[in-house]
Amino acid sequence: MKNFLFYFVLVLTPLLLFGQKQPQESIIKSTPVLPSSKIAILKDVDVIFNTRMAFDNYFVDSEPMSSQFSVNQLRFEIKGKVHEKVYFRFRNRYTKIPDPNTIDNISRAVDLAYLSIELAPQTKLTFGKMIGDWGGYELLTNPIEILSYNVINDKSDNFQVGAALTYSLLDHKNTFNFQVLNARTKTFQEQYGTTAPPGITQTKTPLSVVANWKGHLFDGKLETTYSFAHFIDAENANRNYIGLGNKIKTGKLILFYDFQYSKEDLDQKCVITNTVKTKYSYAAQEVSYIDNWIRAEYKIQPKVDILLSLMTNNSYWNGNPDPNKSNRLLTSYGIIPTIEYTPFLDLNLKFYVGYIAKKYDYSSYAENNFNAKDISTGQLSFGIIAPLLVL
Repeated sequence: MKNFLFYFVLVLTPLLLFGQKQPQESIIKSTPVLPSSKIAILKDVDVIFNTRMAFDNYFVDSEPMSSQFSVNQLRFEIKGKVHEKVYFRFRNRYTKIPDPNTIDNISRAVDLAYLSIELAPQTKLTFGKMIGDWGGYELLTNPIEILSYNVINDKSDNFQVGAALTYSLLDHKNTFNFQVLNARTKTFQEQYGTTAPPGITQTKTPLSVVANWKGHLFDGKLETTYSFAHFIDAENANRNYIGLGNKIKTGKLILFYDFQYSKEDLDQKCVITNTVKTKYSYAAQEVSYIDNWIRAEYKIQPKVDILLSLMTNNSYWNGNPDPNKSNRLLTSYGIIPTIEYTPFLDLNLKFYVGYIAKKYDYSSYAENNFNAKDISTGQLSFGIIAPLLVL
């Protein structure tokens, strides 16, 4: 009997082991959930959470107003290649109201949504929603790095749907970009409504044309981004813009200087319109804005940077019907000192302390005729800046 049991177990054991081995082998040989071809594509794709969070303290005319924690910036970004000659980029802003647009059929919360196709080694064609290549480094800098914008960039529609053709010279030191974009994100009625001046009607082609040159000079010590743009805002109401951006790198110091000039037949920034609305119910005509922006970045230690931004704006109403007019209605100033500390040299995450001080100085003409009042504002922030690359 014992012998029978011994032989029975001896025969049965391999059968049991074989039965257990079968499922394991079938799992190993099954098709993976994510095919290898898809994994290869992911090697050329970046997923980024552009983040700035802070404890903000606000002041008006040196009086404390409020203090609270804020998510100042949260922009989800995914970009990369889907083909050897096709590149895509998408960025959505979660700190902006996602109101739908009636011209380009995409939410204003979407900054970027475009495809770039390489037509030749030096030429590419881009379609979709992209940043207007207005010229200047303030706008080209990652938004999480800009604590506050100057007037022109702050009041403009900087992301528009359109097409662009980019050409680089053989030395790759000079790049030329030509864009045809929508001039605005809203319809004429939504933009101006009942404030449209008499005789000003909507155009059938609310478009802008942009020409930009980016240069690398003196062995890369000087970089430039210069632009001219023409906007069709309404019938017989246009906008002309010039932007001159300069970047100088020397040792541990990086210095930026932007000059921007916007001449507008119909006030798009609305700074002048809002100033004179106590007496005039229509959008101002024949206005101009001049911005100067300077930013210095200096690395005092491998983990410590100090930054200083300076900005000015002059706003003019050249079309004021008053014979005793003063064209300049407002001058504003801004200064933003910042200290950044990077605790990890292998991760782009920074703690920062920054103060945004701005002063709005109205001319005596604006004060006497439109009851404009000078004001100063401040914002002290303690926070974190991090473009978190998660893939």
